[in-house]
Amino acid sequence: MRVLVVEDEVKMASLIRRGLRDEGLLADVAVTGEDALWMAAATAYDAIVLDVGLPRLDGFGTVRRLREDGVWAPVLMLTARDAIEDRVAGLDTGADDYLVKPFAMAELVARTKALLRRPGHALGVTLEAGNVALDTVGRDVRVGAAVLPLPRQELAILEHLMRRLGRVVPKAVLEEKLYGTDETPESNAVPVHVHHLRRKLAEAGATPEIHTVRGIGYLLAERPG
Repeated sequence: MRVLVVEDEVKMASLIRRGLRDEGLLADVAVTGEDALWMAAATAYDAIVLDVGLPRLDGFGTVRRLREDGVWAPVLMLTARDAIEDRVAGLDTGADDYLVKPFAMAELVARTKALLRRPGHALGVTLEAGNVALDTVGRDVRVGAAVLPLPRQELAILEHLMRRLGRVVPKAVLEEKLYGTDETPESNAVPVHVHHLRRKLAEAGATPEIHTVRGIGYLLAERPG
């Protein structure tokens, strides 16, 4: 799952990004409302964390433009102002929730996940493939009754393959899901993560297998009986 953080204070943006990534959510950062518009048009974000006090195009204007452009990812607005008028203005322009600064990182993460759990959004379901189950909220994987610990990258790959069970997922799509817009993965990064994930699933007795579709990507499918 990918979140866009729109925050012009570099330190705050870095803290929010780290907090989200610690919870298994990939996060990109935009420092202006204008950047947020083109980034949201180019990438299908699952949620947007948006500061109100942006230079030039503020948060209210940004969320209004996003909705006009057909971007319907849920928006959590951040502001240093607690006036009821500001909260109403944010919600009226298209935001889904409102968080006043200063805030605890745990609350921001919880609010973001709550938006993702709303009907039609990215969280709130348990994905299943054969005897493998992935809790998208708790971020844990079970093979049968046993928990299978996985690092963030392998968990993200497994989730994406499970969401597209039986369909080929291009390598480039997995790279996009694993790395931020300011990161350049090594050419063999995804194959290495897939190799480790495939081995761990097999050792745990998982019934689905990851197949390599040469030159294209990867496919998760049940092992032939």
